[in-house]
Amino acid sequence: MLSTGALRAHLLAARLAGPVATPRETSLRSYRLFAARDPRVLLGLDPDRAWGERDLLRLMADKCGVSGDPGHVSGPDVIDPERTLAALEAFARRLAGAAERRAPVLFGTGHPHRLLGFYAGLADALSAAGCVVLTPAQGRSVDMATRFGVRTYSLDYVQGVALVREPGVRTAGSATGAHTHSPLPVRAVLEEAVKAGGPVPELVVGDHGWVCGAGQLGIEAIGLADTDDPALFVGEAEGRVSVAVPLDDGVRSDHYRPLTRYVLDRAGLAR
Repeated sequence: MLSTGALRAHLLAARLAGPVATPRETSLRSYRLFAARDPRVLLGLDPDRAWGERDLLRLMADKCGVSGDPGHVSGPDVIDPERTLAALEAFARRLAGAAERRAPVLFGTGHPHRLLGFYAGLADALSAAGCVVLTPAQGRSVDMATRFGVRTYSLDYVQGVALVREPGVRTAGSATGAHTHSPLPVRAVLEEAVKAGGPVPELVVGDHGWVCGAGQLGIEAIGLADTDDPALFVGEAEGRVSVAVPLDDGVRSDHYRPLTRYVLDRAGLAR
């Protein structure tokens, strides 16, 4: 069993928390865009209240541990490992609850190259506990806006985790998915699940638009978020996202393996 102290040390050594690779400038730009309700950073969330830049900075300081000083405008951003650990405990409790209910669960990621292994380990454990890990809409096309215009992506599942493939990529079963913030894939998956007569997920686990898009539709959603992803933390503050775990979502994929073990231990799902 991985101790809390050992995981804290790992978070800092791998730069999942502490000073992270996400630049302060990038985070502040995201807060400005969110305050302007730019859909690229809303991730499918429709906030109830107006969130100004200062409001978002205060929220992110509280939820992540970033500097709340608006005069701090450059350098690496910072995530408080204690906040990450506390959120992982809450994350594990939600997984344990799903396992106890044998709830249908959907996993999806916009960071397949980094986070696929983390989610796949959780999906395998929940499946072994009797949960149905859902895979609707496999192969369905989803049109999404990019800086190159609207492009058509295809939905796929790898080890029970949904992702989207870039145009022209045909390698089913591989982790060569696209990095996306869009909520459109989760909407397509949920639409297909309803059209097929269910089941529909009682819990969605993931990041970016997978979490915010599901939470906006009233489905319990938990996930991981970096300092430049304020939407998940706003969703948590407004009650649409159940748990948002602050950490760097772009480090090497193997650095997330200890988090999988830790979460499964805390959820009572380790085998």
